[in-house]
Amino acid sequence: MTTPALSLWKGQTAHARYVPFERRFAYNVTLIDIDIDRLDAAARQSLLFSVDKPGLFSFHRKDHGTRTDAPLRPWAEQVLAKAGVSLDGGAIRLVTFPRQLFYKFAPISLWYGYGPSGDLRGIIYEVNNTFGETHAYAAAVSGNRSQHEAGKAFHVSPFFDVTGTYRFTLRAPTNRLAIVVESLNDGARLHMANITARRHAATTGALLSLALATPLATLGVTLAIHWQALKIWLRGARYRSRPSLPAAPMTVAEPVEKRPPTLTKDAA
Repeated sequence: MTTPALSLWKGQTAHARYVPFERRFAYNVTLIDIDIDRLDAAARQSLLFSVDKPGLFSFHRKDHGTRTDAPLRPWAEQVLAKAGVSLDGGAIRLVTFPRQLFYKFAPISLWYGYGPSGDLRGIIYEVNNTFGETHAYAAAVSGNRSQHEAGKAFHVSPFFDVTGTYRFTLRAPTNRLAIVVESLNDGARLHMANITARRHAATTGALLSLALATPLATLGVTLAIHWQALKIWLRGARYRSRPSLPAAPMTVAEPVEKRPPTLTKDAA
């Protein structure tokens, strides 16, 4: 049975800050899961979803990769190749926030790269900050779960320096999506963010329900980020100025050695 070109992930993202004080919050999210080689098929699945043109919900190639209307696969294959990953023509599926009406912001987008037999071989974490900047972290993966680390290279939060490492814990998605991103410094965990979600069909009814229940869902992601940042600042967290962009647009994440790749308790 062929996997639909477009599907939905409905779930929750949770964040926990551990320094200089502890703070936790969570909110519901709905993501799209799109086969980047079958964009036309994805656009035909619902009258409420379009590709590269306006719509209630849409996907635009210019929001990802090279930020142009060029095909997405060459960029993804090039990034994965730098992490030692060859897909041999296998599928690439992009999990991200949809563009809703006029607006799109995705703090993180997940590019899952598969081999011809459907085995997950690589992952790209495409990270965006609220200043309109982007950076990619890429890793080779194997098995149903994988854990890898990369040195921080990109400014995301004005309340953390670009020092230390990120540890990514990933589950190969089937009917459940699970990812954890931890910010570490000298072995201490500074911050944790996760996404857990269940797969749903991207039907017109499902998209209409989403629009009615959360008419500003995508814009709400940005508003939530700024609202939480304001609360953290009012509690006394020190603001750090935005540094220059890293010289390279991507960073390779390496497997975590001598530790089983298990999801943290926060991701359960």
